[in-house]
Amino acid sequence: MKEFDYIIIGGGCAGLSLAYELEINNKLKDKTLAIIELRTEYKRDKTWSFWKVVPHNFEDCVKKSWKNFTINIPKKTNHLECLNYPYQSVDSGLFYEKVNNKLRENNNISFYKSINEINTKNSFIFNSVPSIKEDHLNLWQHFCGVEIETQNNFFDDEIFNLMDFDCDQRESIHFFYTLPFSKTKALVETTWLSKMNDDSQKDYDYQIKEYLENHLKIKKYQITYKEEGAIPLFYPIYQIENNKINIGTAGGMTRLSTGYTFLNIQEHSKYICENIGNISKTKKFEINKKYQFLDSVFLRVLEKHPEKMPGIFFKMFMSPPDTVIKFLSNKSNFFEDLSIISKMPKKTFIKALFK
Repeated sequence: MKEFDYIIIGGGCAGLSLAYELEINNKLKDKTLAIIELRTEYKRDKTWSFWKVVPHNFEDCVKKSWKNFTINIPKKTNHLECLNYPYQSVDSGLFYEKVNNKLRENNNISFYKSINEINTKNSFIFNSVPSIKEDHLNLWQHFCGVEIETQNNFFDDEIFNLMDFDCDQRESIHFFYTLPFSKTKALVETTWLSKMNDDSQKDYDYQIKEYLENHLKIKKYQITYKEEGAIPLFYPIYQIENNKINIGTAGGMTRLSTGYTFLNIQEHSKYICENIGNISKTKKFEINKKYQFLDSVFLRVLEKHPEKMPGIFFKMFMSPPDTVIKFLSNKSNFFEDLSIISKMPKKTFIKALFK
């Protein structure tokens, strides 16, 4: 069986981002790479959105950017600006097309459906497939989104809704998320934060229909696209091996309090690329431990007091928007952290801190 210098397990966002980073920086000119991916066809299947706090390679895959947003709780709406850090939405279909077209130019890169098809003995492996232990205590962010098209102009496409908590909570944390791509087209998503990806909350079609027709008052629309998924709000099992590095969610690149992963993947890919010549001895790349600690406290509060979370999120965004955005994107300084912490209900968080 054929041998390769590098192997990437999983040809999704993390795996392809790393392969692309290595390729555009000529790290695969004299090295071979195998990408293990089950799918036979790449098509749009996800929407990756984030605050642009650092540059990335995929500006031409951004479907839309916004510099204004809202967050809603019953009877209250906060209107905010994000002029310095626009919110961007990357179309996975455009991402896949761009990356795969580039990778096809290099004959040193090959795709396989199973790792059993190649010899891995002397390869360095980058694994993007998380090893998740089923545990009823684990929290998940699970969601379903539909892209709709209305007959008439309905949306203000200059402003998106980050969180709308004015909906049925079912003793959990539930919000809607709306990204208007034009005046007649938007992605509307129902999102839950709960344990074990609760099946009782998965009547997504009903939730979305109810929200569109009775909350947004849209009577005539067509669903043109649908996506569904779940993000673990805990770190997957990570076993240290000499010839292997985990990437993406498997490598701890998901910010647990938010689910944001895309830009963390890009920064991890750059780090690996810069250190590829000595990768087996390179220090592990991870989200700053202060955020890991703060997220652990935040998730304890979320678990114990779901009824308080809409108000907590709303109060968080009473800080200057840039401060909140940097905090949620792992870029805040000590004083910005304090600004966020000061907005939290102190008694509730102190109890969670000493749990």
